[in-house]
This record gives sequence, structure tokens and C-alpha cells, in this order.
Amino acid sequence: MKNVPTDQPESPDTQPRLVAVIDIGSTSLRMQIAEIHSDRSVRRIESFSQAVSLGEDSFMKRSIEHDTIEDCVKVLAGYRDQLNAYGIDQQVDIRVVATSGLSEASNRLAFRDRVFIATGFEIEPFDEAELHRVTYLGVLPFLLQEPEIFSGQTLVLEVGGGTSEVLLLNGLDVSLARTFPLGSLRLRKLIESYDAPLLASRSLMEARITRVITQLMVDGSQPKPEVMLSMGGEVRFAAREISQQAVTSKLVPITLDQLNAFTESLLALSPATIAAQYHMSLPDAQSLGPALLTQTMYASRLGVTQIHVADTNLRDGLVMEMAQGQQWSSAIYDQMVRSALQLGRKFNFDEAHAVHVARLATSLFDQLQELHHLPRKYRGTLELAAILHEIGRFISVRSRHKHASYLIQNSELFGISRNECTLVSLVARYHRGANPQPRHVSYSRLERDQRITVSKLAAILRVAKSLDTGRRQRVGSVSTSIAGSRLHLMVENVEDLTVEKLELQPSSKLFENVFGKRVVLTSADLKSET
Repeated sequence: MKNVPTDQPESPDTQPRLVAVIDIGSTSLRMQIAEIHSDRSVRRIESFSQAVSLGEDSFMKRSIEHDTIEDCVKVLAGYRDQLNAYGIDQQVDIRVVATSGLSEASNRLAFRDRVFIATGFEIEPFDEAELHRVTYLGVLPFLLQEPEIFSGQTLVLEVGGGTSEVLLLNGLDVSLARTFPLGSLRLRKLIESYDAPLLASRSLMEARITRVITQLMVDGSQPKPEVMLSMGGEVRFAAREISQQAVTSKLVPITLDQLNAFTESLLALSPATIAAQYHMSLPDAQSLGPALLTQTMYASRLGVTQIHVADTNLRDGLVMEMAQGQQWSSAIYDQMVRSALQLGRKFNFDEAHAVHVARLATSLFDQLQELHHLPRKYRGTLELAAILHEIGRFISVRSRHKHASYLIQNSELFGISRNECTLVSLVARYHRGANPQPRHVSYSRLERDQRITVSKLAAILRVAKSLDTGRRQRVGSVSTSIAGSRLHLMVENVEDLTVEKLELQPSSKLFENVFGKRVVLTSADLKSET
């Protein structure tokens, strides 16, 4: 279940592909241009950043002011000109995402429309699960770079303008992923709203940070990380000042005592003094103290004394995803499967049966590529649905397929966006019972290509499930061949397939309806068919 088939890489002679990622954040609009090579390696080319007040409007007024929208449009139009100069003009080579600064605004749709009209940029919906996924991709090279450092439990932390993102890792495995509404801009606005003196301002920030850390400790069952991997412009600045070395492709280690001392020295200064002393903009100076206080308090409260600072960000992870094309990287795939297994255990599922059905289903997916024509990404959708297809039994055996769909759609799976989670839940929902129907609300809301994808995957899942109807994993593997209007399934080392054939007859009707192929089960030993 850990081996993910990948498409063959391009020829080494292929020219690198130029791509761009634009991050519409709470305090700035950033763009990164990179090149993707035929072996899917990535190289940064150029980065751009422009300060905006998006988060100030969104967090305080719940709506983005007209002037702010136009400021953003002006910056993005400039970015479009830069992309044209590089010859990056295909939508497939450009990703534009927005985080909490836009998602929390009541007029976010109007903002997206205005940007599209003015620049042609289509802003992608981007939820927390996707943020966790691309963050993990961004830090993974650093984890692999120093395996001895990150062999135990690691806290990965990025403090942005609007949110703090936290990953708890055991080795390379994600055990918890959370995004909290705690960022440097929010903390600064909290202080301004109370108009409090310096000492009281510090107390206000510490109280808010403590509340979030307490929630993390509850969610993570009192985690005890051995080391912290930190990201973000503020902590990179601190590491550079403390260590007197640039934060580049190598991790820069600092101690909690060093970071704490540096943070205390900054909190004693006014933002204007910080800006003048360190030659930075006033908004950056205003965010520095709250961001570093958050970093030090996370480390202190969780008992971490060693901090490793990484030069990676959301845009790096997004470019790495673009390099993978329409498939998950093996590292992300593994995390998704682990997350599904953890969810299944929570609902006391039949793990041996679920894992075996998933193995059979993905084997069929791989062998029938020329029949279903689905991107490799949907192999993961099928595997997750197969693992979780029976968790509805936890509620009731009756209508268990509907209960499974509900539980999946209302649970967290690592790296799976809400839309992707809907597809997983629907494939699981149609593992038995009625075929997909227009009257099924979640199904009818999908675009046509997604409805077809759900039907194809559910049809494959029903066939795979019928091959383990006795829950004894008798059918270890299956090979396929297509002859005219028939799909032949060949099973070895099983003489009596009577039970499986009886189950396959009704279960394969959806497959026949979708693909126009009658499924025939054959024993390799007896050469007999249904």
C-alpha cells in the first residue's frame, strides 16, 4: 500500500518547465518563479513580495476595503507583466492561492472576481488540509537532510500574519496537523484594539498564545517533541541575526535561550526603532515581536530547547506539487493512507478486510488504466474510500454505506481538501446499495467530470469488495484481461470461487453500466467462469 506507481519522467533533454506560484497572504502578496526539471526536481528562479493590508481589513472589518482591493489588483497586474516577460502565460503553469486574509472576508467572491477581470488570475480555493499537505512537502527535504535530528517527535511551526500552522511528526509520519487563528497581525490588532501599555500588551499576547497552545496539547494528547522545525520570515530573520549566517538550503540551529533573549530585546523596542535599527519596513517591524513571542512560547511550553530554522514556505510546497503533476507524491500518499487507517481504527473497522479490499481495488485501478482513463491522483481517492468504506458499521449495519459517507465527510484526513474528501465519501457511499442518482444531493452538486469519476471508482470498489466477500482474504491477487464486451478476472490458487461469484453478480452491475463490460471471474486452475 506504500508503493505508488508513477509516470515515467520526461526525457533528460526536455527543457525545464517554468512555473509560478502567487500567495495572497494576510500581510503581503508574494510570487515565486521556479523551474521544474524532467526528474521533477525544482529550482527557484526569482521571488517577489509586496506588502498589503488585506488581513487588517479582513480580521478587523470582516470585509476588504475597495482601496485595498485595488492595491492588490495593481500588484497582481505587475506580477502578470513579470510572468509575461518570462513567457509564463498558460494557466496550468500558474497557481494563485489565498489564505486566511481572504477566506475570512465576507466579500471574498467579489475580490476573486475583481482580480480575475483585471489580471486573468483564477484564485484557487485553498483550505487547511491543503495547507498542511504543501507545508509537509516543503519541510520534507529538510527532514530527510538530517534524519538523526528528526528521528523522534518533531514540532513543525510556521507563524504567519493570520494563522499558526502546526504539524506534529513522529519521524516522517504526521500524527497531528492543525491551523490556529493566531498570527502576528492578529496579535498586533489585538493589542491595538485594547490600546494597552507595553506591559499589559505583552500579557494580552501571552494569554492568547497560551490558550492556543493549551488546545494543541489537548488535541495532541500532551505531545513531547524533542526538536522544533520553524518557518516564517520573522524566525528566519532572528536566526540570521543570532547565528550570523544566512538561512538557505541548510537548516540553521539555534537554542531556545538564544531566541528568547533576542525576542526580549526586540519587545523592549518600539516598532519604529526596530525598523530603523534593522532597515526594514514598519509593518515588518510591527510583526516581528508578536511572531517571535509566539515561536518562543510554543517551544517553551512544549519543552523544546533546540530549534532548527528552515528556508521554506507555502510557495515551495506548491511548486513541488506542480512538479508531481496529476498524482500525489509517494510521501504525501503514505501520509494520507496512514490518516485513513487511523480514522478507521477510531471506528473499530475490520482492518484486515479494509486493507485487502484497498489492495485489490488499487490493483484493478492500475491494470484497467486504459479502460477508465483517470489521472493517477484518483488512485489515492479509491484507496482511501476502500479503506473507509465500512466505518459506517460503527453507527449501524443498516444504511452503513450512508453512515460511512457522513463520517468521512465530517472527519479530517491529512492533506485531503474538502472537495477531495467529498469524492472519497461518495465512492465509499456507493460501495453498496443504490447506484449514483441525481436525487443524491452531494453527488448531484458535483461537476460532470467528478460525477463520472465517482461512478468509475465506485464500480471498481464494488468489484474489489466482492472478491473478499468472505472476509478471509482468500483472493490474494487478481489479473485482468478484456475480450470484447467482457472483463475477465483471473484468480490463482483458489479452486472454489462460488461465494465470490454469487457476490460478484449483483456487485458488478454498476461496472457493466459504467464501462459496458460484463465482469467474468475465472479460476486459473479450473479455467471456469461465471
